Amino acid sequence: MLKRLLREPLVHFLALALLIFAAHGLLRGDADHPDKIVVSASKIEQMATVFTKTWQRSPTADELKGMIDDYVKEEVLVRQALELGLDRDDTVVRRRLRQKIEFLNAADAVPVAVTDPELEAYLAANPAAFATDAKLAFEQLFLNPARHGDTMARDAAALLAELRSNDMADPASLGDVSLLPAAVQLTSKAAIDQMFGGALADGLEKAPLGQWTGPLASSFGLHLVRVTEHRPGRVPQLADIRDEVVREWENARRSELEQQRFGELLARYEVSVEAPTVAGGKP
Repeated sequence: MLKRLLREPLVHFLALALLIFAAHGLLRGDADHPDKIVVSASKIEQMATVFTKTWQRSPTADELKGMIDDYVKEEVLVRQALELGLDRDDTVVRRRLRQKIEFLNAADAVPVAVTDPELEAYLAANPAAFATDAKLAFEQLFLNPARHGDTMARDAAALLAELRSNDMADPASLGDVSLLPAAVQLTSKAAIDQMFGGALADGLEKAPLGQWTGPLASSFGLHLVRVTEHRPGRVPQLADIRDEVVREWENARRSELEQQRFGELLARYEVSVEAPTVAGGKP
C-alpha cells in the first residue's frame, strides 16, 4: 500500500511544494528580512490549483517555483508602493479599494430571517415593484403619414365615423397596407410597446372596450383601434410571489444595513468641503 501511495501524483506534488517552500525559507531568512513575507503552504496549493484548472495538468517544479517567485516579487513591490504612498492619489487603486470594502460590508450585512407580516408590509409599501403588466387584445387600422400628409386628421376622422356607423365595414380594406397585425391577441403592454412603439399601449389602456376610437400614435403612424379585451395589471398575493418579495426585501434590507454601517464609519471623521475657486480668484 505504501508503494502505491508513493506513486500517487498528488503525493509527489505536495512533496515538491513543501521542498520549494522550505527552500524559500532557507534562502530568504528572517535575519536579513525583518519584514516577513510568508508564502504559506495553502497559498502554494492555491497557485497550483489555479494552474491545474487553467492548463489541465499539474505544474512542473520550475513552473511552481516561478509562480512563487512572482508572488514574492509582487508582495515586495506592493509593500514598497504602499510605503511610498503611491496608492493615495491613484483613482483606479482608490476605486478598487472602495469596491473591495463595499463587497466585504455587503457580505457581512446578511439580513436576518424575514417573517410573513414583514413581507406583507413590504409588498403593500412597494406595489409597483411587483404588479403584473396589463394585457390587451385589440384590432387596429393603420394610417400611413407618408400617404395622407396634411389630410391625415380629416381622413382619420372620416374612417372612424365609418367604422362606428357601419358594423359590416372591413378595417383591413379601409386602412393602409403595412406589416403590422390587424388584430392582436391578448398581449402585455410591454410587448405591445415593443411591437408598435410610441404611446399606443398607453392609449389602448385608456380606450373604451369594444368601441372604435382614435387615432392613437405609434412609431409607424396613426391607428384607429378597438379594444376587445382588457385585463388590468394587479399586485399578486404574497403566496404567489413570495420568493421574489423575499429577494427584494433582502436587497432593501442589505442596502439599509450598508448605509447604516457607512454612517457609523463616517461619524469617525470630520469632513470639510472647501469652496472651489473660479477664474479671477473669487469663490
